[in-house]
Amino acid sequence: MTRTDVTATTQIDASVEVVFEYLDDPRNQPEFTPSLTRSEPVEELSNGGKRVAYTYSMAGIDLTGEITATTYEPESAIHWEMDGDITGEIQWNFEADEGTTVFSYTARYDIPVPVLDSVVKPFAERYNERELNTALENLRTRIEADSINWVLFTHISHRVWPSIRFKNPWWT
Repeated sequence: MTRTDVTATTQIDASVEVVFEYLDDPRNQPEFTPSLTRSEPVEELSNGGKRVAYTYSMAGIDLTGEITATTYEPESAIHWEMDGDITGEIQWNFEADEGTTVFSYTARYDIPVPVLDSVVKPFAERYNERELNTALENLRTRIEADSINWVLFTHISHRVWPSIRFKNPWWT
């Protein structure tokens, strides 16, 4: 196993309410996270959060499992525990800043890799930093593109947005 820790922050030109609502729907995750190929709600939890099944592709290997919202504070924070092929935690923090949102994403998890940790760790860290920075850039682009018409956007997004290609660092 290779342990990786990565943190990134971005400022999104949309209210905390808009950003939180978008991220609170797990089906939106693959739209901005380049290597996440599946994110499906399994159940809603008593704390208001969700349990979600995922598939994440890393270096051509599909890794599957579930994440569970252990902390769910609307418009403030969602903290996830990861189980399955990848184990660890993800923390999302939201902070209002004069009509915009400062969004912080921290991930700490173990990646199952059948190679010496000393060889894999630098690759895993660079991969995950690049992946997270791209995800946050895509998230900001996705939300800022139509934050004014958010209600309309949520109803038509699956018909309009599939034609837009988001940046994926591994396509270049």
